[in-house]
Amino acid sequence: MGEKQIAVLVSGGGTNLQALIDAQARGGLGGGVLSAVISSRADAYALERARLAGIPGYVVSRKDYPSNQAMTVALVKKLKELSIDLVVLAGFMHILTGEMVAAYPNAILNVHPALIPSFCGKGAYGLHVHEQALAYGVKVTGATVHFVNEEADGGPIVLQKAVDILPGDTPETLQRRVMEQAEWQLLPRAVSLFCQDRLRVEGRTVHIF
Repeated sequence: MGEKQIAVLVSGGGTNLQALIDAQARGGLGGGVLSAVISSRADAYALERARLAGIPGYVVSRKDYPSNQAMTVALVKKLKELSIDLVVLAGFMHILTGEMVAAYPNAILNVHPALIPSFCGKGAYGLHVHEQALAYGVKVTGATVHFVNEEADGGPIVLQKAVDILPGDTPETLQRRVMEQAEWQLLPRAVSLFCQDRLRVEGRTVHIF
């Protein structure tokens, strides 16, 4: 069956990419290999992380295309050229249109910094997610890794982990704790499970074998 080829799609600093790079270095990706990092911005620091780790980096810039759909089609073409098996969205800041899901059904993982279905969907990205959680007054938040489908943040949930909100938290302190305690642990684990063929999707439920 061979190693599964993984592409990580990024737009910014790439902290979740780094968590995957670190996991690969200790043999924690379940036989998967990070074979491409594709950025929507040429100046994304994530590309430097890829270079330092010896992973080929590519740029598919949103501004080079007339629409999200045109960019999505170009991304799919690139992923197919690279024989990618699993696509990981790690701080990728653009909406992918249906061509991506059609090309990679139940083979696109996204990490979201809240316990879906809380604080997700339109407008819930980056620091905004943590602002929403604090404004609502919840006592617990966390992170979710899910398969990507046509609905924003709506795909079947693979893994979730709760993180306590502490008195005096700001969106920034909460963002950091959710990354350290949840995102950076869940994403490599989900990738590893996928690469070991241990995930089965039935309707909305992901079974782990």
